[in-house]
Amino acid sequence: MAANEHEAKMAHPRMAAGALFFDATGRILMVEPTYKDYWDIPGGYVETGESPLQAAVREVREELGISVPLGRLLAVDWAPSDGEGDKVLYLFDGGQLPPETLGRITLQGDELKSYAFLSSVEISERSIPRLARRITAARDARAGSDTAYLEHGQQPQDVAA
Repeated sequence: MAANEHEAKMAHPRMAAGALFFDATGRILMVEPTYKDYWDIPGGYVETGESPLQAAVREVREELGISVPLGRLLAVDWAPSDGEGDKVLYLFDGGQLPPETLGRITLQGDELKSYAFLSSVEISERSIPRLARRITAARDARAGSDTAYLEHGQQPQDVAA
């Protein structure tokens, strides 16, 4: 097989990364984008030469106006879509934000209308199902030690060799 044929067969997925931030009661910080009809988590696409963790830190800084260290990887989700093609999403643990950090949040006005800490029920009501599933799996992984591997926000079925 020629090198260009081999290259043509290789996946070239888009990558996006975000962070889950929690309040003292375990609710998750969600943002209301100006360009979507559902709530999302802080995050965005990974740029060339950037790691998923670097992208998540940059996106949080751009969207919320805060620079905070992010913790471990909670979930990886293979989530291709018709409109965007192959996509891999990474969710990192942002931990519980202290009051002084919350007080410094300044939303990126052209992209975000508001933010709020939401319960699981509220996330399901205000978001799309695969994102709600991804957030739930990441929250559950945070309580354990394993990173969740997902496909479309769900644990994949056994794959036969």
